[in-house]
Amino acid sequence: MLIALCGKSNCGKSTFFTASTMVDAEISNRIFTTIKPNRGVTYARSECPCKRLGVNCEPQNSRCVDGVRYVPVKLIDIAGLVPGAHKGRGLGNRFLSDIMEADALIHIVDISGATDQDGNPVKPGSHDPVLDIEMLPKEIDYWILDILMKVWPQLSRKAEAEKGNIASLLAKQLTGLKITEEQIKEALKEAPVNSGSQEEELLKFVEALRKQSKPILIAANKIDVPEGEENFRRLEETEYKAFPCSGDSELALRKAAEAGMIKYNPGDGKFEVTGDLNEGQKKALEKIRVMLEKHGSTGVQDIIDKAVFGLLGMITVYPVANISKLSDTKGHILPDAHLVKKGTTLKEFAEKVHSTMAEHFIGGIDVNRRKVGADYELQDGDVIEILFRK
Repeated sequence: MLIALCGKSNCGKSTFFTASTMVDAEISNRIFTTIKPNRGVTYARSECPCKRLGVNCEPQNSRCVDGVRYVPVKLIDIAGLVPGAHKGRGLGNRFLSDIMEADALIHIVDISGATDQDGNPVKPGSHDPVLDIEMLPKEIDYWILDILMKVWPQLSRKAEAEKGNIASLLAKQLTGLKITEEQIKEALKEAPVNSGSQEEELLKFVEALRKQSKPILIAANKIDVPEGEENFRRLEETEYKAFPCSGDSELALRKAAEAGMIKYNPGDGKFEVTGDLNEGQKKALEKIRVMLEKHGSTGVQDIIDKAVFGLLGMITVYPVANISKLSDTKGHILPDAHLVKKGTTLKEFAEKVHSTMAEHFIGGIDVNRRKVGADYELQDGDVIEILFRK
């Protein structure tokens, strides 16, 4: 699973990325600072079963903090987008090619209106962030449409001659964009096309396909800027659903925690001062504290969580080798946390964990010692032992 951070230059993508991953990325107010995508690992939060089961867990592929399991998720910071990217303007072709790797997109928007559509700094409040919100899906749609239009005459003739499955033919053409046949079938239900379809119908199909294959969550960044608050209130009156955040504040808190100045867990709505601070640090942290009291958190961790569990519909499952001891073969208690799509069956999960388990699959036992079969749909927080012939 891969989540991409998208947006124009200077919207705060790289700051959000660094705050989420603590991987250094160049941060400046120059447009196209990010050219080659930054890659790192962030974490999605899930309630760890350790508290309800009364055990001390020993995470191996994740970490647990006060009963909250932080599960790793791949994150990529894409180069800045400008209007006309689908025609190759700016770094458009590279941007759109990189974005197709992702399963979901977090669109970082400068809600303070302090950057124009090309990403150049302007007076806060002078640019309408709604224009930025509308730009991303439009550029993606027209880029995919351009790809489709180039092959549509041949593809439609083939569909007509062979009376072929249009979804299968489209899947073969779009496989390089990390788009599945199942996603194409769902899009066709909303926006049907056939061998006689013209550009207008194909665009409607592409829009539906983009929503299926590259769902977008809007992050209203720079909410800590006064103009950001005003624009966000106005945005709430539109059709667009956005979530407020401050990448700068999250990065400051994580760096302060790393330096031992404060105690802070990602996503918390408060922090505790634990070290000596100078007057400048006290003032900066007090400003962040006021923002936390107003919004509940910096929003960065919440947005990651919403992308994983909301947009992508993931759940967290905990496989163990011994359900009685809740451990793996080495005795680690609740060692691993896996993110899987809601609706995943036990047999499908076994295939993800290890090919040997799938080949010799027998069934499973849940934490209540109940036997479950291949078609059992996993539930969020399940602790389960997969049974297979050894």
